[in-house]
Amino acid sequence: MRPSLTGLLVGLVLGLAGAFGGFDAFLLVAVLGAVGFLVGQVVEGRIDLSSYLTGSGGRR
Repeated sequence: MRPSLTGLLVGLVLGLAGAFGGFDAFLLVAVLGAVGFLVGQVVEGRIDLSSYLTGSGGRR
């Protein structure tokens, strides 16, 4: 299974475990699923965050 799909599934399961029922829970599951998917994309190498994680970013 690809890491992005695994991240999506983990985010959805954590969202369901954290809050069960109601519209607020739906939003929480959607947000955590998106975060899990993005983390999976970073692990897979499809999204590069190195420009955001370099400290000063070349500015002085």
